[in-house]
Amino acid sequence: MSLDPGLLHLLGRELGPGLTTAPEALTAAATDDSGLFLPPDAVFFPEDAAAASRLMQLAGRHGFSVTPRGAGTGLVGGCLAETGGVVVDLSRLNRITAIDTANLCAVVEAGVVTKTLRDAAAAVGLFYPPDPASYATCTIGGNAATNAGGPACVKYGVTRDYVLGLTAVLPDGEIVHTGTATRKGVVGYDLASLFVGSEGTLGIITELTVKLIPHPREVRAVAALFTDARAAVGTVAAVMAGGVSPCALELMDRACLGIVEELLPFALPGGEAALLLLEADGDPDQAARDIGRMESICRDRGALAILPAADAARRDALWDIRRQISSRIHESAPVYLSEDVAVPIARIPDLIDALPELGRRHALAVYAFGHAGDGNIHVNITGEAGCRERTHALAHDLIGVVLDLGGTMSGEHGIGLAKRPFLSMELSPRSISLQRGIKDVFDPAGIMNPGKVFP
Repeated sequence: MSLDPGLLHLLGRELGPGLTTAPEALTAAATDDSGLFLPPDAVFFPEDAAAASRLMQLAGRHGFSVTPRGAGTGLVGGCLAETGGVVVDLSRLNRITAIDTANLCAVVEAGVVTKTLRDAAAAVGLFYPPDPASYATCTIGGNAATNAGGPACVKYGVTRDYVLGLTAVLPDGEIVHTGTATRKGVVGYDLASLFVGSEGTLGIITELTVKLIPHPREVRAVAALFTDARAAVGTVAAVMAGGVSPCALELMDRACLGIVEELLPFALPGGEAALLLLEADGDPDQAARDIGRMESICRDRGALAILPAADAARRDALWDIRRQISSRIHESAPVYLSEDVAVPIARIPDLIDALPELGRRHALAVYAFGHAGDGNIHVNITGEAGCRERTHALAHDLIGVVLDLGGTMSGEHGIGLAKRPFLSMELSPRSISLQRGIKDVFDPAGIMNPGKVFP
């Protein structure tokens, strides 16, 4: 329901200056990186869990919807207000409450930027591994809501693997604390893990206790150029079976390399060249041995060139190339759609082989890059103005291919609004029914981020 002027006045009186209907705030809350535009009726900036609780009590009493929002870096519209109501912007909950060096954990509010936590942990010799592509701007709360991953998850896992416990405001306004501050805990159902990846449909996460680990003493990187993407992804399987543990293993196909060609430290050969970016970390001797083993495997698999990053500056330059690919693809055409499919590692070559035909069938450009070490390939689709329907048709066909290969439609972006029409392609009616039942237990009135995930 839309909020009428009388209800907005009441909310302003009850919630204070944290609630706004300023046009610039509504516009900012209407977008994320999905390309959708869905403005709310108001935006609320709580400064603590108690303020979020007051909002939820009012929402229950008056029947309006509430949509939690982190930094808006998502790609599926999960933080957008499809039904109007109030968007809860958690950016003011930005305090690191504690970094516990004795127990290797941190307590952080949901609006803490991921890079801020990583830097604070590194300052005391500790490491928070999850590293989404937008880690310099995205927030821990948003990462938890979507169970975000990143390049490091090939070795270290995703956000869920680091959330020990959390505080959340339920749709009825009650504040609950779930999980533990210990590394083990099996008392009842794991509600903390249930909240992680729930995309804001069960409650508003306001604080998290996250696990930290000792910071690796050294990081080594190397790039390897191959004749084509099939040769590159064939090497991925060899590396993963080669007795080493890469902390990143990224793939960039020829289309991606072409879009950042002037940044490359080599001339692109003809044909369908592809690049792997490999990284190893740990004690200096171990990191050196592991990266050396990866170089040998790449050489044995026919790499055209091996490009070691001899120092941190060169390693950063390689990662800058990788991180610029997504933004440049996004800027290259009026219509852009990002799919984060994942397949078993051995089936990556089959996925890569299927992409050119999908592009030709729908007359769209298709780019492939991403986390080849865990099979999570980002397939970016672009085209001219007015081709949005064709991009969704290609996405439908792509998901069909991925599921036939034993994969999943989303490795780390979630479902939100953008992938909602495809959910029944992957999940059975019984599975969807069970999950709807969980949603109904938490949110019987359907006011918590309605319209997300379920078709």
